[in-house]
Amino acid sequence: MPNKKQNGREFLKSGIAGIAGAVIVVMIPKPSAFAREDKDDAGGDDYDWYKHYYAYVIDTTKCIGCGNCVRACKRENNVVEQFFRTWVEQYRITEDNHVYVDSPKGGFNGFEHIPVKEKVVKGFFVPKICNHCRKTPCTQVCPVHASYQSPDGVILIDKKRCIGCGYCVQACPYGSRYIDPRTHTADKCTWCYHRITKGLLPACVASCPTATRRFGDMKKDDSEIKELIEKNRVNVLKPNLNTKPFCFYIGMDESVR
Repeated sequence: MPNKKQNGREFLKSGIAGIAGAVIVVMIPKPSAFAREDKDDAGGDDYDWYKHYYAYVIDTTKCIGCGNCVRACKRENNVVEQFFRTWVEQYRITEDNHVYVDSPKGGFNGFEHIPVKEKVVKGFFVPKICNHCRKTPCTQVCPVHASYQSPDGVILIDKKRCIGCGYCVQACPYGSRYIDPRTHTADKCTWCYHRITKGLLPACVASCPTATRRFGDMKKDDSEIKELIEKNRVNVLKPNLNTKPFCFYIGMDESVR
């Protein structure tokens, strides 16, 4: 029995950390049993998440590293200062094929020119976010089903269930998750779920001045995002991991990792 002064989250978290050599069966509802509450908070009763399926496209040939997307995301989602739901990386490749990657403050303030000793022959920017994978390891390792995939294809976190164990943070191969020090629960990009379920674009997409970031509904007959994916040579990050990301890249250099 938990101590009276110990809440349920603390008890469950300490129990998971302290179990060794024992098998315990815990009856935890599947995500469908509780995800409805999250959907109603985001999109309201009129939103039917079975009628939508979202995708995200990033055209790396257009990114100018301005940081508008990072700042917009911070404002929109009240992201804690030292972490990012989206960030931008600068890649510089030298004539000797050395790759320099930096992301000062996640690209929040853009990028200043910082010289390197070798001659740079190629340079570009790469925005990154949660990849909302179809075979995402973060949902598989969550011991309480707090991380789950919604029927419209978005990976979400039920903050009321999350115990802050950090398993999902460690499991994500893209570094897109973190534990919010204010709530002690996992956090990450949700494609601004509270916006897209109301027919709005994610804040990062809406603020991009070069149309680097594109977002849309794959189930729409006139879906621009579907056409982009079908008619362009798109790639995904770390395809060898077979996580089936639903964030697609156009013009991504082979040096990007």
